[in-house]
Amino acid sequence: MTDELRAAAEAWLSEDPDPDTRAELRQLLDAGDTVELADRFAGTLEFGTAGLRGAVGAGPNRMNRVVVIRAAAGLAAYLKANGLTDGPVLIGYDARHKSDVFAQDTAAVIRGAGLDAVLLDRHTPTPVIAFGIRHLKAVAGVVVTASHNPPQDNGYKVYLGDGSQIVPPADIEIAAAIAAVGPLESVPRGDDWQTTGDELLNAYLDRIAELVPAEAPRELNVAYTPLHGVGRILAEDAAARAGFAVPSVVAAQADPDPDFPTVNFPNPEEPGAIDLALELAREIGADIAVANDPDADRCAVAVPGPEGWRMLRGDELGALLGEFLLSNRPDGVAACSIVSSSLLGKIAAAYDVRYVETLTGFKWIGRVPELVFGYEEALGYCVDPAAVKDKDGVSTLVRVLEMAARAKAEGRTLLDLLDDLANKYGLHATDQLSFRVEDLSLIQTAMANLRATPPTTLGTHSVVQVDDLAEGSEALPPTDGLRYSLSEGARVVVRPSGTEPKLKCYLEVVIPVQNGDVTTARGSAAEDLAGIKQALSTALGL
Repeated sequence: MTDELRAAAEAWLSEDPDPDTRAELRQLLDAGDTVELADRFAGTLEFGTAGLRGAVGAGPNRMNRVVVIRAAAGLAAYLKANGLTDGPVLIGYDARHKSDVFAQDTAAVIRGAGLDAVLLDRHTPTPVIAFGIRHLKAVAGVVVTASHNPPQDNGYKVYLGDGSQIVPPADIEIAAAIAAVGPLESVPRGDDWQTTGDELLNAYLDRIAELVPAEAPRELNVAYTPLHGVGRILAEDAAARAGFAVPSVVAAQADPDPDFPTVNFPNPEEPGAIDLALELAREIGADIAVANDPDADRCAVAVPGPEGWRMLRGDELGALLGEFLLSNRPDGVAACSIVSSSLLGKIAAAYDVRYVETLTGFKWIGRVPELVFGYEEALGYCVDPAAVKDKDGVSTLVRVLEMAARAKAEGRTLLDLLDDLANKYGLHATDQLSFRVEDLSLIQTAMANLRATPPTTLGTHSVVQVDDLAEGSEALPPTDGLRYSLSEGARVVVRPSGTEPKLKCYLEVVIPVQNGDVTTARGSAAEDLAGIKQALSTALGL
């Protein structure tokens, strides 16, 4: 172990206020674990548009109280430097390891900086904070959450007073303010923050209850899982206040548990994550199964069909909600990310609703002016942007229940509604291809090769147009990605993941439906997508 590394660790120990991480670091030092220590002190967690996210542990390259206190001090300095001081900072947290402690540290630092702080008095879903920022006229919001990351992780998400997640240049300026924070002992802290709980939660739930018209059908048998997260109580209350029967909940996953013992990965998109919900749905003869991710900002839906229960793809639910909400011809804008299906644009056009595409992430979708509905394929939906300018798994759950109950009252299901969309607009089928790497340079090389030698065909499709998203446009800021417009309306987007060591490819094909035969169209789509996947794999060489 180098003297420099040991000195850095000892310096960290001298100011770390957390006995758990101090003991952890001392153990690593005593064991002489140079590899682990080098990783923990290789740099600092990068503060970006997603805030902070990483494994909980000692050292600047982990999530811990030292990192959080510095982040809060930097945020406070940014707010003061920009004159954003005429309202409180609203602070919420999920039930992950140390979330409550990190939230209290944030409140203490915000108060020490002379700003007002309002701390939730219990763990709560992320969209409650997005709602509460505007409800309380806050200047900013912080949520301590790692959403659907693995159990060892935690994170720190920042919103400004418009209720949207931060985007450049705010993230860069906050990061610079964090870097300028001096020794931890120089950061003033107070203990006189305010708290909120029932008042804010009731306002949020009352707003959701207003979404469902009084005359709407409400007969529906629902299985639900919060995946060991913080969504259950609010999901139950939201359903009840909107007039639906309280969903049947997966008992083994009902209560918050930061270790997520029944799932390998607490993301409803992951294979196996909602198996217990499907098991419950079969037992009770449910009409629909619904899942939230651990901080309840995402919503997943599964339905029974001729071949058993299956989960709807994010784009399928996005299209169903789009048709459901835009058919009322709202005056505003529908939006989805560039990696989501093109179907929402066609639905919007059918109802004379303006439509835009954004970069990936709700930090972009949520800030679209005059937004009336927005979604991204990763199970994120914004069904009430006038109240929550972010993805919201609780309000989405209620709108899904309304949609499913209306279909049931007509003797139909969500699968029937999907067939309706295919007959009306053509079958839009989407899929993903991901490459996980150990060496990030492989992703850079693959992207460089694609730019240098773009494919002229993918599967049975010719490449009609290539858009290098890194160049930006009038509609989109620059981002690292390539978009291929293919013949017959097919499309491929290739981009490095912003949160994982992955290169991700998003595929879409559009298949006309002949004589109402959606089943044949689906078979053709599956073959088409498989051909594109194979061609992409070859072109990327990963």
